[in-house]
Amino acid sequence: MTDKNASPWTLAHRAGRMNPSIIREILKVTEQPGVLSMAGGLPSPDTFPIEAMREASAKVLADSPREALQYAASEGYGPLREWVAATLNAQGQQVSADRVLITTGSQQALDLIAKVLVDAGAPVAVETPTYLGALQAFAPFEPLFTSVASDDQGPLPDAISALPHDAPGTRFLYVLPNFQNPTGRVMGEARRQAVVAAAQAARVPLVEDNPYGDLWFDQAPAAPLAARWPEGTVYMGSFSKVLAPGLRLGYVVAPAALTPKLLQAKQAADLHTPSFNQRMVYEVIRNGFLDQHIPTIRARYKTQRDTMAQALTEHMPAGTEWAAPQGGMFFWLRLPAGCNAMAQLPKAVAAGVAFVPGEPFYAHAPDIRTMRLSFVTLTPDEIRYAVATLGSVLKKHLQEDLAEATP
Repeated sequence: MTDKNASPWTLAHRAGRMNPSIIREILKVTEQPGVLSMAGGLPSPDTFPIEAMREASAKVLADSPREALQYAASEGYGPLREWVAATLNAQGQQVSADRVLITTGSQQALDLIAKVLVDAGAPVAVETPTYLGALQAFAPFEPLFTSVASDDQGPLPDAISALPHDAPGTRFLYVLPNFQNPTGRVMGEARRQAVVAAAQAARVPLVEDNPYGDLWFDQAPAAPLAARWPEGTVYMGSFSKVLAPGLRLGYVVAPAALTPKLLQAKQAADLHTPSFNQRMVYEVIRNGFLDQHIPTIRARYKTQRDTMAQALTEHMPAGTEWAAPQGGMFFWLRLPAGCNAMAQLPKAVAAGVAFVPGEPFYAHAPDIRTMRLSFVTLTPDEIRYAVATLGSVLKKHLQEDLAEATP
């Protein structure tokens, strides 16, 4: 007899590779009253240019309401694409507007790249550790992830050189050279040259993700990898960290060989990124607004970075390792031997603070002692209190764990 309550749906095989983001799950917990969150990779809402957006919205609706509210070209709003190309060219790239595809956030760019380049069983190389959202975007297409050995400047050139032997047919290496999520590390000039040289020799294309490159504190990062190997690099950028993430506006710049297929994937996904959002953002940025706005974000985040660095020095257990990031939004910590960051999370939340364990950022062999702390959404006083609370929790439970382990 047929069970009428049984589900008639059969999930695709790839659906089994879709997993919830631990960060999004943690954010649900941090919505509880009284929890100070150092977990989310959210920009500070105090940096959102609300008045500029309000004025731009009114102008777009006054000057071109029908066009802004209508279907539009899948490639994106022409003047915005031209602005992106001109900005990247000023940073050392050689980009024409016809190679710029506006996406619904750079997260969509990751999805489109995977759709176009990844087959089931194909090797995809990633840093150790790497951005969790990229692992989630790539995983449904069933790649074989290859973790490239990395240090405090990113992937090691020798490990890239070994890819033809270790992972023949690698489709691309995904890399974040500027203030990486989660580690905050930045790739120096010599390392960039070596990475590109190794990738070229190994014939491993690069997918360069750069959401944080404008958020430097003392010194701008070196020229992008895409400026050194344009025909072998797909470059991604975003307006989320310098304007507002709720706009869901990013872009991807690809070599001519890939651009048509990325466009076709975009058309199949959502036809186009919202026209109104694109026009509004262009209205805000077209006359140099970001030249004045981004330095205010840098100054704010630098103060918060310095506050967290001092608090960590004062409150973390002996043996904890970290380095103060030179830009971006994150500290990456490695706890003392015997500490499991994931196991400490519920204890920290119970004490009123939250962080992200480092384990989900690894494609293989996670380091269970690692954690990520965001410093940009809390005030300096909140940072001091949150780090002091976290340090107290870690010290207490580390002592308990060591006591239990002692015969």
